[in-house]
Amino acid sequence: MDLFIVITLALLAVMGIIVGVSNDAVNFLNSAFGSKVAKKNVILGVAGFGVMVGVMTSSGMMDVARSGVFYPAMFSYQEIMILFLGMMLSNIILLDIYNSLGLPTSTTVSLVFGLLGSAMALALYNIWSGTTTASLGEFINSGNALAIVSGILLSVVLAFLSGHLLMYISRLIFSFRYSKIFSRYGALWCGITVAGIIYFTVFKGLKSSGIIPEAITAYVNENTTISLLMLWAASSVLLWVLQRFNVNILRVSILAGTFSLALAFAGNDLVNFIGVPYAGYDSYMIAQAAGEAPTSMSALANPTQANFWIMCAAGVIMVVTLFTSKKAMRVIETERKLSSQSEEAPTNSEATVASRGIVRGARALNDAILAITPKRVINWIDSRFEPLPEEERGDVNYDLIRATVNLTAAAILISIGTQLKLPLSTTYVVFMVSMGTSLADRAWGRESAVYRITGVTTVIMGWFVTAVGGFIIALAVTLALVYGGQFAIIGVTVLCVGLIIKSNISGKKGEEKVEESAVAKIGDALKQSPEEALITYTEHVCASMEKVTMIYDRTIVAVFKENRKILRDMVREAEDFYHSTRQQKYELLPLLRNLQDSDVNTGHYYVQVVDYISETSKALLHITRPCYKHVDNNHTGLSKEQVYDLKRINDRVEEIFGEINKMLRTRSFDSMERVLNMRDEMFDLIDEVMQNQLRRLRDTGGSSSANMLFFNILTETKTMVLHSRNIMKSLEHFIQ
Repeated sequence: MDLFIVITLALLAVMGIIVGVSNDAVNFLNSAFGSKVAKKNVILGVAGFGVMVGVMTSSGMMDVARSGVFYPAMFSYQEIMILFLGMMLSNIILLDIYNSLGLPTSTTVSLVFGLLGSAMALALYNIWSGTTTASLGEFINSGNALAIVSGILLSVVLAFLSGHLLMYISRLIFSFRYSKIFSRYGALWCGITVAGIIYFTVFKGLKSSGIIPEAITAYVNENTTISLLMLWAASSVLLWVLQRFNVNILRVSILAGTFSLALAFAGNDLVNFIGVPYAGYDSYMIAQAAGEAPTSMSALANPTQANFWIMCAAGVIMVVTLFTSKKAMRVIETERKLSSQSEEAPTNSEATVASRGIVRGARALNDAILAITPKRVINWIDSRFEPLPEEERGDVNYDLIRATVNLTAAAILISIGTQLKLPLSTTYVVFMVSMGTSLADRAWGRESAVYRITGVTTVIMGWFVTAVGGFIIALAVTLALVYGGQFAIIGVTVLCVGLIIKSNISGKKGEEKVEESAVAKIGDALKQSPEEALITYTEHVCASMEKVTMIYDRTIVAVFKENRKILRDMVREAEDFYHSTRQQKYELLPLLRNLQDSDVNTGHYYVQVVDYISETSKALLHITRPCYKHVDNNHTGLSKEQVYDLKRINDRVEEIFGEINKMLRTRSFDSMERVLNMRDEMFDLIDEVMQNQLRRLRDTGGSSSANMLFFNILTETKTMVLHSRNIMKSLEHFIQ
């Protein structure tokens, strides 16, 4: 059974590396790809080299998994193996639940609190069974655990503030038109960046690797200020020389930062992927060397010396995943769009009361500061933050200055955390640095600030949810393993393998649904010719109407049959459709700016169509959600008379939408008058059905919830068909 556990842990470690790199590669590649600093393979090669160096020097972080949150001397060999297996299995269950619910999570947080929950479970088992007289506090390293948790939480705040401050100062110095001033002082500024990266990655990250002589390391530690000044001077001179040979030193700094952040990522986050399995392997080897199962695993408290070949294998898997993972590239593309310099970055976040309050408070504070600031100073600052026009900015998400600041701030913070043996969340550090730099770059305008704040608070709240969920699930799974014995170990392992297979299959299905946004397709087609744009535009409207028809029909039929599963699927489809139409409204303005003079006279019809589609999707959502809620709550079903009336309505809706889709596919609007008559007839039918229902209410009453659902479906159907006809009218004008 011990060997079975070790093999299981090894397989989970491999899968953890693949999944982790696919999701977290955006952390150290986003800035390089977003600024298009070099070709794809060059960026990946630099990052891969950083990853390999990072895994070779990360043995110190492995101690977090071995003894970071519990005292291994208090556990026997069998208990420690159960502890590690329980943590890894619970982590799979946790990630599967969060992926299904779409909640944000962090591998670092799940590691720390998963270990805490598993250790707590075994401690409670020993106390309850009477095998020990020790208290709970003697099992749990509460002081170290609190320091780790505080480090993670503090890093979120520090990352945001440092990113904001560095970006603000950098933009004041260079502005968005930085070419002239950068040619004079750029070497000094990039010298600070390179010096900081070298210090924290070489003299901190590699000090225990044996690469740096101990005498040099000791001198640097004793004379930190002088050493940093010397590094700055040397880096500045080297960069100045490169600049004289027409080398873009900003690109050098960004590639160096990418290497550094990849190194810091590997050194810090590797413990999340293989720290626990490696600790389980060490425990197994300790037991084999002793010839029997030790009653105390105090040896785990000793600093580990990671096996060179295991670390090499982990690094190779990480690098191969980096180069081959399509999911990683897709995540990077999404992050690039969300981190765009544009103030009109699309978002699916709903504004909250808290985010609105923060924005109002920030505006009030800003107004107070402006009131006491001289007008001349305000004008000068505004001139430094005046963004470049889109034609000058080019096809990049943000400029090289911002990319450099992103990498510098994140790499330094993560390197500090690694040296303090605090497993910081790389995702949150990089995310918060990006939010801080975008705020300083004035991307948080009044159009997007409330949504960005909502996104930030969602991430932070996701951290707390992950912490609580990871702790509870690990506690429950480990208790099940310790009480259930071998049968529980095999059963839970099989369950988790099934979850992994299911997740991969559903993930592949989900990947097939990912496609370029409709507005982006139309924009690309517009660059080719107006005729190509018209074809793409019409296809988009046709696809939207066919989706509305499908969701509405399946929802109505599922209500009749009280099919909860189909209704749940239709709610998801309707929500995805609504969010995509809402995102199109955010993407609309950049497209309208690119319209040629000949297209301006018809551009407002496109605006109308996008708005009508959005309103149609909203009405559809207001139908699917109440239907699912009604069936999910096991309320009384619709009466036979209500089912009959809704079938008549559904048939009319199918006829109207069928005629609309036919006109869309042929781009012929000869049947527009027929659709108008069909719409009026359906409205008359809805009025008739409502009157029938009012008579039934007077005579027999019926279920209140079913009656309210019935009226809601009728009202929203009327709204949906009304907007659908408006879509056709605007599209007809656009084409003509």
